[in-house]
Amino acid sequence: MAIQPIRLFGDPVLRATAQPVTTFDKELRNLVSDLTDTMLDAPGAGLAAPQLGVSLRVFTYHVDGVTGHLINPDLSLSEDEQEGPEGCLSLPGLRYDTKRAYGVVAKGFNMYGDPVTVEGTQLLARCIQHETDHLDGIIFIDRLDREQRKAALKAIRESDWSAGPAPVVKISPHSTFGSAR
Repeated sequence: MAIQPIRLFGDPVLRATAQPVTTFDKELRNLVSDLTDTMLDAPGAGLAAPQLGVSLRVFTYHVDGVTGHLINPDLSLSEDEQEGPEGCLSLPGLRYDTKRAYGVVAKGFNMYGDPVTVEGTQLLARCIQHETDHLDGIIFIDRLDREQRKAALKAIRESDWSAGPAPVVKISPHSTFGSAR
């Protein structure tokens, strides 16, 4: 549908817990389309709705040539772990080694409300965990050890993009069930 601006670190929507999707309608399908177009244009391996200013539990992914999306994800993680470089479209130019589960089984829904399961290891597992973190208000630098997090915050302060204008808050058109997030 349309490429949208990506919210950057410091925008409050990135720290809010996203609301579950309850209505699987054309508006949701448009959101999935916007997320996909924006992610592919960036380019990125994944993009969560809060990164477009919409506080809903939706994300898209593009890993190893496969593009998909997941709504209201519920993850089961492997006990095996991996550590590798991770970045984020909301923190342009920053990459840090981050520990994640090696494998994941993610259950949720597609944009039509049909149940789906996505299973993956390595990069796909990392991506699904990273995007689900966004839905919980967690940014990957939160998972770094103290020294790395300190270095990341310094890099953010020194970045060209961190001194930008204050973000415009976009109100989700979907019900927030009385929560003003």
